[in-house]
Amino acid sequence: MTIGEKIQQKRIEHGLTQLTLAEILDVSRQTISKWELGQSVPEVDKIVRMGEIFGISCDELLLRNADESCKNKNPLHLGSVYLIVKDFEKSVEFYKKLLDTKVGDRCSSGNKFVEFYIDNKCIALMNENNLIGHCTDLNSPHKFVQNYWVEDLAAEHERVKALGIGNVTEIREAHPTYHYFHLTDPDNNVIEITGGYEAGDKAR
Repeated sequence: MTIGEKIQQKRIEHGLTQLTLAEILDVSRQTISKWELGQSVPEVDKIVRMGEIFGISCDELLLRNADESCKNKNPLHLGSVYLIVKDFEKSVEFYKKLLDTKVGDRCSSGNKFVEFYIDNKCIALMNENNLIGHCTDLNSPHKFVQNYWVEDLAAEHERVKALGIGNVTEIREAHPTYHYFHLTDPDNNVIEITGGYEAGDKAR
């Protein structure tokens, strides 16, 4: 069980909604959702506070069970699925109706991307005419991007390059807190891998 899964489990056990827990921790509901989805990791002070709220030690919240850690050695965790769309607002309304849900998160400028959360998984719509930089560098004709996260991005970059299974970019920086690299599958679909990265390491 990952830290995000434990947060979700303990939150539910204590009868807390994501919004309620967010208010207690002084963060946004989207932050709680991203923790539970495994898209980001709480800061140490938030882990300590959640330990107090849930009545467990920080170690219990952070550590996987020994038998679970042996089941899957693959460091990849599914993050989001990105759909790159032509008519952004029309697509937003389409998925709002189809999924019968509100937009979970939207970029500050409003017209670059939105996120929907279904069963604790994220699907994001990205505006083809206003793409965020890290989704434009492979010139792929495909409109589908898989996103995975890892705890150690540099180590995963070396692991994937050593596999020799596809074209792999260098590690790049979308902004100071978001580093990633891309590879493509045999059909040229884009796979984006992001995760923990030391600030002193070189990113392109």
